[in-house]
Amino acid sequence: MDIRIIIQLDNLIVNEITGSPKQLASRLCITERTVYNYISFMKKALNAPIVYDYHRMSYVYNNDCEFKFIH
Repeated sequence: MDIRIIIQLDNLIVNEITGSPKQLASRLCITERTVYNYISFMKKALNAPIVYDYHRMSYVYNNDCEFKFIH
C-alpha cells in the first residue's frame, strides 16, 4: 500500500468527492480493482468506517474518522 494514495483517498472521502469507483480509479491513476483493495485495506487495517453513499455518489465515512499523517 502506498501511503500517498491513502492520504489522497482519505482527503477525497472526507470531502465526499470520490465519485464512482471507476471515476476514483481514474482520478488516482490506479485500476478499479486497486481502489477496492485500498478501501478494503483501510477498512480492515485502519478501522476506517468507509461506506459507499449512492445518494452522494461517493465513498464517505459513516462515523467520525480522523487519521493523523506526519509529513
